[in-house]
Amino acid sequence: MTTEVQNGAAGKRRLLPMLLVGAGVAAAVGLAAVYGIAGYGRNPAAAGTCADARAIGQRIAPLARGEVAAVGVAKDPRPLPELAFNDRDGARKTLADWRGRMVLFNLWATWCVPCRKEMPALDALQAKLGGPSFQIVAVNIDTRNPEKPKTWLREAGVEKLAYYADPSAKVFQDLKAAGKAFGMPTTVLVDRAGCEIASLAGPAEWASEDAVKLIEAALAVERAL
Repeated sequence: MTTEVQNGAAGKRRLLPMLLVGAGVAAAVGLAAVYGIAGYGRNPAAAGTCADARAIGQRIAPLARGEVAAVGVAKDPRPLPELAFNDRDGARKTLADWRGRMVLFNLWATWCVPCRKEMPALDALQAKLGGPSFQIVAVNIDTRNPEKPKTWLREAGVEKLAYYADPSAKVFQDLKAAGKAFGMPTTVLVDRAGCEIASLAGPAEWASEDAVKLIEAALAVERAL
């Protein structure tokens, strides 16, 4: 009888580690399932589409300093929503019209003092770097008197920037819904595939050496990809 008890106790001792291992495997499988679902929720297709934006952002992050220190590189780049607005003649445009080139997308209004302050600098940056590979798309969102922003630009000597406007200001709401607009001005650097590289809430001295270096570096990386 004693021998049987001893054998039973020994069997239980051998079984316990096996049960613990089994429980550990089950837990690991459960965690893998949870993290697998979470990973799927991150939309791998979008991440793949925006791989270039991620690479550009990583390379230019150290250059977000000085006059452009507030520029934030996207940690998880995503395609921007379809942002619709009008050109000077009232023709409908969307951000997709600039696919194939890098865009510095900016929202401004005449009632926004920091916006007015940075417009000449954006104009100067467009004059310096604007071309087949890079374009500044500055969209006015004044909701009254559509001639006022045109008059202000002319009086301020802003001549290189093409005029775009959205009198409904829906473009701001669309960016806000995407988590990219918190105030005015709002600026987003977009790669040739339409993915966010970096963004800035507030003004910057876009004609400064710091800003020029940042954009030139982004363009150089994109050309190399």
